[in-house]
Formats: sequence, C-alpha cells, structure tokens
Amino acid sequence: MKVLISEFINYLSVERGLAKNTLSAYTRDLEQYVEFLKGRKVNDSNGITREHITSYMMDLKKHGMSATSICRHLAAMKMFHRFLVRENLAKEDPTTLVDTPKLFKRIPEVLTQKEIELILDVALKKAKDKRYKRDYVMIELFYASGMRVSELVDLKTTSINLEVGFVRAVGKGSKERIIPIGMKAREALAYYCEKVRPKLLKTAQTDTLFLSQQNKKLSRQSLWKIIKECARLAGIKKNIKPHTLRHTFATHLLEHGADLRSVQEMLGHADISTTQIYTHVDRERLKKVHKEFHPRA
Repeated sequence: MKVLISEFINYLSVERGLAKNTLSAYTRDLEQYVEFLKGRKVNDSNGITREHITSYMMDLKKHGMSATSICRHLAAMKMFHRFLVRENLAKEDPTTLVDTPKLFKRIPEVLTQKEIELILDVALKKAKDKRYKRDYVMIELFYASGMRVSELVDLKTTSINLEVGFVRAVGKGSKERIIPIGMKAREALAYYCEKVRPKLLKTAQTDTLFLSQQNKKLSRQSLWKIIKECARLAGIKKNIKPHTLRHTFATHLLEHGADLRSVQEMLGHADISTTQIYTHVDRERLKKVHKEFHPRA
C-alpha cells in the first residue's frame, strides 16, 4: 500500500503540479489511513470496502478530529482510490458512495484596522537592530499583499518590483500571480533591501528575500511566532493564527468596496466560493453596525 501511495504522490507532483505542502499533507493523511487498515488486517487495495472507509472516518471523529480535517482526509482517500482504479491498480473505488461530512462555514477571525496599526507600531518600536527591522517589513508586506505564509517566506529578491509596485507570489500548484502593493510596503521593502538585508546576508550567496540570523530562509513557524509576539505586546487578545493577516487583508479590501473577483485574484483562490467566506465577515460587521446605530434595531 505504501508503494501505491508513493506512486499516487508522484502523480500529483508531476501531472497535477501540486505544492510541496499539499503533497506532504496528502502523504501524512494516506499513511495514517493505511495504518488504520493494517490494524484491520487489510493490506491489499482490493480488500478495502465502503465499511472500512466509514469506520476510519468514525475513528477520526472519535479521536476528536474536526469535520474540516475529516473532509480533508476523505478528499485524499477519494483521489487516491480514483487514481488506483484509473491506473488498473484496483478493481473498484470504495469511496464512491461515501458522503462528505456536513460542514458549517466558519467565519475567520480578523483584525481591525486599529489592531493592525498597533501591531505595526510595536514592530517598528522593536526595530532597534536588523532582525527587528526585518520583522516590521515582513508584517507590513504580509498585510499589504495578503499572501499565504509559505508564499511570503519563499519570496526571492527577484519577486519584488519596487518601481512598479508589485510582488510576484508563487502559490499552490506552483501558480504565479502578481499582487500590487502600496507605498508603505514599497518604502519598507526598499529600506530593507538597501540597509538591512546586506547585513543579514554577510558573505552568504542566496536570493532568498527574508533571511534569518543564520543567513537562511525563515520558516513559516518563525513568521507566525513573530506576528503573535507583536500582537501580544500590542495588547491584542485575539487568537492569532498563521493566516490571520491574510484574512484581514481580504476583509479590509471588501469593507472598502473592492469587488470579489479582484480579491479572489489577489488571494490566488482557484474557486471564488473560497473567497466568498469573506462576504460573511463583512455581513457580520454590517449587522453589528445596524444593531448599534439603527433607532429600531
């Protein structure tokens, strides 16, 4: 079974061009699935039944996994079994009649404009040495562009065009998109590239834009910790997650009149239904405004 998983992941990489993080997630999910099957004495893809699939999903639920995560596991299994049938590596697809768990769309928590300003103020005040100057620039660019965390830490020096004012992000499936950035981010990036990055670079040879103290690319976890720390020092009690600034970027654009298609393009969403979650955020804000200010609310 592990050999089949390896062939499937290779297919996703070569034929579908999926991102490394997505491939890693599929690999983890399918390896966990195979371990469950081994516990049921199932070692052949042709021995897997619909009952095995539903039992596995119930097992995930019993261990406290959220409906969203179970759906992700099921999506991986469905793709895997369709691949096996298509490649004549299995006779039937046991996931065909398995229903996806119902999901409630969760409204992502976002920061207010005031909270963003507080975080940036904290980052700027901390900028006493080159590392903290870098942190301020990263947060400024993160909010200005709405990139994914992985896209931001993967940026190269050639990814930015300060003269025109855009950044080129490489998203899921190695798809490139151009995102405009404002004057604040452009000024911060120009300063970083001219004054800060050369000191971090030292004698190293790399085109990675944002460098650690060891002249290497920052990890996603490091960026998340930087933002959480600045939010804590700013007195913000909200639960800051890796994509909080991305959610905030999209929400603030819609609040100020941006159209959904433009936001979809800047976020790099393949399907506009993914972007539509931010319209729920905006509706919630409008309901609060109506309740607070309408005389008969």
